[in-house]
Amino acid sequence: MLPIAQLALTLLLAGCGQVWNDPYPAADRGKNVLYSVFADRPKHLDPAQSYATDESQFTMQIYEPPLQYHYLKRPYELIPGTALEVPQPKVVEKGGAVFSVYEIRIRPGIMFQPHPAFVEGSFDLGKERIEKLVTPYQLPLGTRELTADDYIYQIKRLAHPQLHVPIFGLMSEYILGLKEYAAALKNARKPGEWLDLRQHKLEGVERVDAHTYRVTLKGRYPQFAYWLAMHFFSPMPWEAEKFFAQAGMAEKNFTIDWWPLGTGAFMLTENDPNSRMVLERNPNYRGVPYPSEGEPGDEKAGLLADAGKPMPFIDRAVYTREREAIPLWNKFLQGYYDSSGIGSDNFDQAVRITAEGDAGLTAEMEARGIRMDTSIEPTVFYLGANWLDPVIGGSQGAEAAERARKLRQAIGIAVDWEEYLSVFANGRGVPSHSPLAPGIFGFREGKEGMNPVTHEWQDGKAVRRPIEAARKLLAEAGYPEGRDAKTGQPLVLYLDTTSRGPGDKAFIDWWRKQFAKLSIQFEPRQTDWNRFQEKLRKGSTQLFIVGWRADYPDPENFMFLLNGAQARVKSGGENASNYSNPEYDALFAKMRHMPNSPERQEVIDRMVETFRRDAPWIGGFHRKSFGLYHGWLGNLKPNEMADNKLRYYRIDPAGRAAARQEWNRPIVWPAILIVLAIIAGTIPAIRSYRRRERMAARLAA
Repeated sequence: MLPIAQLALTLLLAGCGQVWNDPYPAADRGKNVLYSVFADRPKHLDPAQSYATDESQFTMQIYEPPLQYHYLKRPYELIPGTALEVPQPKVVEKGGAVFSVYEIRIRPGIMFQPHPAFVEGSFDLGKERIEKLVTPYQLPLGTRELTADDYIYQIKRLAHPQLHVPIFGLMSEYILGLKEYAAALKNARKPGEWLDLRQHKLEGVERVDAHTYRVTLKGRYPQFAYWLAMHFFSPMPWEAEKFFAQAGMAEKNFTIDWWPLGTGAFMLTENDPNSRMVLERNPNYRGVPYPSEGEPGDEKAGLLADAGKPMPFIDRAVYTREREAIPLWNKFLQGYYDSSGIGSDNFDQAVRITAEGDAGLTAEMEARGIRMDTSIEPTVFYLGANWLDPVIGGSQGAEAAERARKLRQAIGIAVDWEEYLSVFANGRGVPSHSPLAPGIFGFREGKEGMNPVTHEWQDGKAVRRPIEAARKLLAEAGYPEGRDAKTGQPLVLYLDTTSRGPGDKAFIDWWRKQFAKLSIQFEPRQTDWNRFQEKLRKGSTQLFIVGWRADYPDPENFMFLLNGAQARVKSGGENASNYSNPEYDALFAKMRHMPNSPERQEVIDRMVETFRRDAPWIGGFHRKSFGLYHGWLGNLKPNEMADNKLRYYRIDPAGRAAARQEWNRPIVWPAILIVLAIIAGTIPAIRSYRRRERMAARLAA
């Protein structure tokens, strides 16, 4: 057979076998592996320093704080993690001061993941041996039991002079002695030497026994229980710090920030943040059972099929860095990623909007067995008004403040956030009517939750008030037809934004149209992120757009964004609008320490009413997440507070392999036609060559 014909036959036969475009090793096919993506390079995997959402998809699979959120129940419910129960604070008085004492009891028998830090002799490896290592796991591995001392050590690390801890400022206001402890550590630290925190006592944290420790807070702070569900309060063995403090470790990126060490369901075994991250099942994990109860409808949705079974259900998770949306989307459709978000470029391909405005999957997605889950994120994005600004703010005299209030209310009606979400977010969000996000205690649904300043209730839904109502308020503010009634000068308002790229023009044009409804001259002031933050710190903005994502599901974590004591210019706090109202602040001080109850709801309602009247935020929205999942990925339920979700997931490798085979059949007929054409063109040349050879042979004879 001719070699070219053999090639054609090979192509034909190969088309009936394995797919050609599989990006993963053949040895991994059919295995219990989850495939996902990450976009941004994780900067910190140290639980004391990490604060980014894209980092928590790794850290919270590895580290275990004492508390966690129930995976299925809503509203979000705190439950024990490594702790035996959710601790209740004991309030005590001492020397005329009030303190809250939390006693946390840890479950015995929990083991750390395998790690060389637990092996005798691992603290003196020598530079030469360290230089030859590719990963720390090439060394002999050991383990030991989790104790209360590991949690105490991590709390001490929040004050470590060599670490940038984003929550130190807040925690130092509450944890007794933490601020003084930081100063003591700074004085005790010697350059080039490992700082052993065990040798330095922290007043507000004490060991009771091997599995119990106490944390003492200044005053009352019931939200501290939520912090005990965050990675900042995960355990850290002292051995990890000492192991990585050896000379030569940092040069190899052998640090806690790069190679985390925990008791969670998974351990990080491959870390290439520019390309690929791999989590593998922790062989020492105790096998926490899957939840046995949830919300109504969870059982019907199959979310309780694994009730009581030990987790995790997958052996490995491979995360590939995808910087561009199109390759990610194509690989998802080919079955090479198990889940995907929905970008603006792919929204119409994936989602169809019904006549009622509901989102559903397109026929193409349904045919592939893909399902979609949506949830409102615990976020708020808003158009803020700088309270210190003489035109739009409220810090001036009573008459000027009243004019500015009506101006803000008029703009609040004119800015059509419903249209904004439709134009710039494919409808992935809901307009906000209060500082609280849906799902947070105190949030009101329906007519009760509507902002009556900007909307009215019609046919069972909130409808934006007509522009005539906004123009009336504008005239009452002293700017009829967008001009100052006293001077006749046009009203000019400035919006500070960060540069967004190619879509900037459409964005700015839309905002210009909103202000044009009131004949207000609109001037955008675009800058980079750092300059924008600097302007917020100095209070040199007028109008601006920022957002907030909840740290924990408590109304205090949203309402504090408007507390006068948190004003950005005054104290560097998160109150970016610098809003200050004694009435609101007094209600906030009362509400923040109350348990969830009808009494707390009443106080929140009064705060929201004050917020709507003053309008320091001129409308905004809560972001809505859309997730797509292949049918072979099970036990999926959106949970915007819990980040340790990986252990709950289940994979059907056989179903995935069959779908990949079906969706990636190689199209070989064009190649075969080309080969046949080459053969057809080659045969005459071969025949001609052979004739010449025979003629030459006869002549020679």
